[in-house]
Parts: sequence; C-alpha cells; structure tokens
Amino acid sequence: MANVSSILTEIQKLSLYQQKEILSQLEELLILGSQVNEITKDVKEIRFSKGKVCSHCSCENISRNGKYNNKQRYICKNCGRTFTDFTNSATYKSKKPLDKWLKYAKCMLNGYSIRKCAEIVEINIATSFFWRHKILNCISDFLGVGSVDGVVEADEVFFAYSYKGTKPINMPRPSRKRGKQVKKRGISKEQVCVGTALDRQGNLIIELLCTGRMTSEELKRLYTNRIGEDSILCTDSHKSYMQFAEDMKLQHKRIKSGKHKEDIYHIQHINSLHSNLKRWMSRFNGVSTKYLNNYMKWHKWLNTFSSEKESIRVKNFIVHSNISHNYTKIKEFKNIRPIFI
Repeated sequence: MANVSSILTEIQKLSLYQQKEILSQLEELLILGSQVNEITKDVKEIRFSKGKVCSHCSCENISRNGKYNNKQRYICKNCGRTFTDFTNSATYKSKKPLDKWLKYAKCMLNGYSIRKCAEIVEINIATSFFWRHKILNCISDFLGVGSVDGVVEADEVFFAYSYKGTKPINMPRPSRKRGKQVKKRGISKEQVCVGTALDRQGNLIIELLCTGRMTSEELKRLYTNRIGEDSILCTDSHKSYMQFAEDMKLQHKRIKSGKHKEDIYHIQHINSLHSNLKRWMSRFNGVSTKYLNNYMKWHKWLNTFSSEKESIRVKNFIVHSNISHNYTKIKEFKNIRPIFI
C-alpha cells in the first residue's frame, strides 16, 4: 500500500492543472462528506425547534420507531403514520444519497444549467430539473415574502411572459421564435411585472405582481403589513406609487425622471438589484413564467447569504430546502401555474 510521501511524490510529477483537479476532488470528498452529518443535525434542530411533531398531522404525541438506512424513524400515535427528520422536504423519498444533493446544490449556486448540473452530479436531465424545482419550492417557502423598514426603495422589473416547455398543442398563442421579443411595444399583458422593495439593511421583497402595468391596488396587496409604519418610500414618478403611499399614509420621496437622488433618498440600490437580476437571469436563456417566482426567490437567497463562505452556503442551501414541509410530487409539476401575490 502506498504511503503518504510516495503519493505526494507522484502528485508533484503531475502538471499544475492536474494538481488543481486532485485538490478540487479532495476538497469535495472531505468537505461534502463531513457536511452530511452536520446537515442531518441542523435540519433536525431547526425543523423541530419548538419540539418534535408529526410531519403529517402536527401531533406532538410521537415516539421512536427504529431506524431504516441509518435514519431515525418516528411513529405518530394520533394518525399512526411514520416519518423521519426529512419527511415532506426537498430530499424526501429520494433514492440518491445526501452527498449527491450537496454536489447538486453547489452546481446550482454556481449558476449551472440543468444539463450541466446533471452531467456533474451524474443524474438524468429530467431528475436534474425536478431536483432544481423541489429545492426552489422549499427555498421559496423558507424565505416567505419578508418585510422592509426605514428608508425603502421600491420599483418594478418586467420579464416577457414565457410558456417555455409547453407543448405546441397546449399553447394559448403562437410560439415566439428564439431570440424574438414580445410583439407589443411598451408594457403589455405579454410581460410579467415583478414588484421589488429593498431597505438599507438589505431586506428584500420580490414577488410576481401581475401582467402588464401594475395598479395601486396590486401594490397594496403586496406591501400591506410588510412595510414598516414610519418608513420613507423612495420610488420613481409612477402614479400608482403616489396613490399607494397616500392610502398607506407613508412618507413618499419621488425621484423625478432624469434626477438620480435627493440627499440620502434615491432608488440606485433597487436599480442595481434589477441590473444584477437581469444579468443573472440571462444565463438560463428564458424561464417559464410558472417557475419565475422560484427563480426570484433563488436570487433573493443568493443576495441574503452572499457574505458566507462557499462551503457554508452549499450546506445551508440544502439545510434551508429541508426545513419547510413542502414536498412536490413529480406528477404535480405539470399542473403548476404562475404564482402571483
């Protein structure tokens, strides 16, 4: 059997590229392997922080029920069903080990396509698609809508309404050619309006509002009880924000067209967020509108946890996708509809 010194001697003979490949593989092997136990522990502690309850009926009258595949099982004395710490989570019922999911999470955080994720993790492309949206459904649930306070910048961003992945026979309109823009000029029902609000602490609200131009009523539906009472709202000169601020009794700073800021009041941060969001979304070559909300929450998660080390982010991405009780069956994906607030 080779000893450490002989292995190091062989490694030194390799090219710099090959040495980096070995280092990458070792890091992945050691870090991902150690994180599996940490994830199980973190999910268990956070998911049941208020005490162990049944994942099916939320009853507290439960007891241990042996182990299966090294996973502790429990049985509910109310509904009689069994469950584990991961029941009704993103990884629930998966036949793949948790380290595969960790590897997949790393690919997602690197912004890889579904096909590239499948190649790296060595899974089917269809499996890669379902894994992505199972994770994002749970991440969306974990983040919720959120709230903002203090000096709040609010604006909207638009994406073309997309039926990507829909069979031609089920299309409500003729398909657009690849790379073609929407037919109608300006803002129309062919575009999806995404409402965004950002405060100076970095808290973010980002939700699908409507198709076409928004109204003050839609703004109220999104922001009621989610913007602090004494907040100062900074927006562009859109009339809907004027009516909304008046109805909600918020101090309103309108940044007129062509003017960038008024003292500390501006919308530069939210405009920067939109630029980054558009640039980040472009790598996916179009996203079906029924999945757009998931991608908005994915981007929100990346912004929220941007300061963490990569290994910690990968681990937390999987932990956060297993905390909420939000399991999506594969047959349910075909019935998914766009989620407007």
